Amino acid sequence: MMETLKFKTNIKCGGCIATVTPVLNNLEGINKWDVDVNNPDKVLTVETKDAGTETKLVNALKQKGYNAEKI
Repeated sequence: MMETLKFKTNIKCGGCIATVTPVLNNLEGINKWDVDVNNPDKVLTVETKDAGTETKLVNALKQKGYNAEKI
């Protein structure tokens, strides 16, 4: 079953997206992701089938210097 997770982030520009793209593309369990940089909360939307994705995603982004808080 596909689940959609949303995170408030500090991914605010194209350069930030370029930095996190390989991280998110290589993270197991993520089928599709998108960052809405026009939203004040810089919302990252992730489609996943893996229940453990939330923790892995938060930790992987933290290693790159970005915050992700589930909303």
